[in-house]
Amino acid sequence: MESTESSYVSSPEAARNRSPPPPKSATSGNEEKPAHIKFLVSNAAAGSVIGKGGSTITEFQSKSGARIQLSRNHETFPGTSDRIIMVSGTVDDVLKAMELILEKLLNELNIEDNDDVGPRTKVRLIVPNSSCGSIIGKGGATIKSFIEDSQAGIKISPLDNNFYGLNDRLVTLTGTLDEQMQAIELMLSKLCEDPHYSQAMHAPFSYAVTHYSMNYAPNGTGAKFPNHKEDHSNSIMIGVPDEHIGLVLGRGGRNIMEIGQLSGARIKISDRGDFMSGTTDRKVTITGSQRAIRQAESMIMQKVANATERAMD
Repeated sequence: MESTESSYVSSPEAARNRSPPPPKSATSGNEEKPAHIKFLVSNAAAGSVIGKGGSTITEFQSKSGARIQLSRNHETFPGTSDRIIMVSGTVDDVLKAMELILEKLLNELNIEDNDDVGPRTKVRLIVPNSSCGSIIGKGGATIKSFIEDSQAGIKISPLDNNFYGLNDRLVTLTGTLDEQMQAIELMLSKLCEDPHYSQAMHAPFSYAVTHYSMNYAPNGTGAKFPNHKEDHSNSIMIGVPDEHIGLVLGRGGRNIMEIGQLSGARIKISDRGDFMSGTTDRKVTITGSQRAIRQAESMIMQKVANATERAMD
């Protein structure tokens, strides 16, 4: 059984001391298979990929034959401020597009590097948790072989349980452009055979957690002394669409008081206009024991769900 916190990293020094990877293509026989890659970019980098009037992204799509899609400004990966790029097409087309994009972003960095092998940078890929096992392999054998063959550092983040509904993990590739591309090719060779991964291509860019559990993170584990004022104070922040905040509050604050009394949690709603970053969701901070927080969150989300259902009728 795979660990939920698998992390394998190669160092630059170790990479340079190893023999170069074999010239044989990792995706041999899979070139025409449908594939996709999702990865993170900053908002500024997203602008570079799009280009003036969409010129760069159009050029890259034309040259590679792949489709390149970007999430909107407010559609970021949970826990980051980064937007998502998805490249889809045949394996061959996806690899061509990835090289064009990563080369463009590398040039934008203007890194001064006198080393012949070029600068080592990072790219973070999004991979469904259910597909990570095929990359890791039994006892980590597959990912270790990917590190050896590509000479890139590869680290798979643990699944972030702080975000309700998040089923994706980040795979960070560290290396030169050539090393990163070799690692991407090796990973695609495995992922395009995984049915879970092919289904993920149709998942929306907008994560449900953006609305309900963004910045959902405990501020501490509580104090050790029973009389300390923050003895039971774990805290999370969730987002509630501004148009539904009135239903959570209730007339004269009746609903929010009732939720607080029934759950035992303290609930604070941000002022009008004070939104979660990149959204129009109001910040709702819930403080208390883990059990109280879960109960209060469930009751709040139920009210939001009811409001959403009524709006759709």
